[in-house]
Amino acid sequence: MAETIRSYGHPGITDPLSCERSGGGGPSATLSAVANQPALGLPTEFIDLARELTEAGVEEVLTELDDELIGLAPVKTRIREIAALLLVERVRRKLGLSSEPPTLHMSFTGNPGTGKTTVALRMADILHRLGFVRKGHLISVTRDDLVGQYIGHTAPKTKEILKRAMGGVLFIDEAYYLYRAENERDYGQEAIEILLQVMENQREDLVVILAGYAGPMEKFFRSNPGFRSRIAHHIDFPDYADGELLAIGELILAKQNYKLSDSGREALAHYITARKQQPHFSNARSIRNALDRARLRQANRIVRSAANLKITAKDLMTIDAPDLLASRVFGQDATANSPLSDETESTFD
Repeated sequence: MAETIRSYGHPGITDPLSCERSGGGGPSATLSAVANQPALGLPTEFIDLARELTEAGVEEVLTELDDELIGLAPVKTRIREIAALLLVERVRRKLGLSSEPPTLHMSFTGNPGTGKTTVALRMADILHRLGFVRKGHLISVTRDDLVGQYIGHTAPKTKEILKRAMGGVLFIDEAYYLYRAENERDYGQEAIEILLQVMENQREDLVVILAGYAGPMEKFFRSNPGFRSRIAHHIDFPDYADGELLAIGELILAKQNYKLSDSGREALAHYITARKQQPHFSNARSIRNALDRARLRQANRIVRSAANLKITAKDLMTIDAPDLLASRVFGQDATANSPLSDETESTFD
């Protein structure tokens, strides 16, 4: 079975699906508001929240989140609120006001390509900077990484993943596949029981984020109430609007030193409208895949048409309308004369 575990180190990692500022408000409006409140503590003791915020570097992470992600305003608001809660909890610890660690396990729901893994990375960074996890790394897994195929196989697999994730964040994508009730020989329940025990008893050293489609996740929680009771924060990731997807596409290209011509930008806008009507649309992920194919078509176009291969930097940087309109989402006519036609395209992108 193919290895699907993805381990992310301390943030600074740039996800190609991450993009620009969503606009509105400062990057740490919630935290700044908290920092400006009167100091907490005993009459002879106080904590400077603004200094705590600066020293922890949380404002830097929130600024990156605002700068690198298009849209997702409700998600960003929730992350700022959680960061504010963690900052206050850190101060309460210093003043001896906290008696037990807060529950920080989370659920991220939404369609593919809406930035769940990217936000999980930033959340891991915030947790680390504020001292709620030791390392701040993120381990991303699916059912196949946790559930075995025969008796005695599941427990060692699950425990090994948990060992690797300790001190950071364990991100379980499509978590509802952990247990398949229709299969009486399924070993997913064993993995669930181990996870629940660790989530409860070692919450000072591990944060678990369950992710997946909203509907199946709700059904999963109903059938596994132990998970619901351990999840403190439920965050829904909305789909991107057409204009947001267009801006994401332009920023993906900019990071690769490409740009759209005027007609190319119009073509990408048409592509987004058409692609959203096709099966398996995955938001920003589909836009990234489409632009990868557009770059292939652009390269082929340049090589075929450039006299003596004398080209300019502008030629090499520009994605034009034909590079996008050759996609199969526009129908057979558009791809009939393209070297990268339907026969070589394995997806709708």
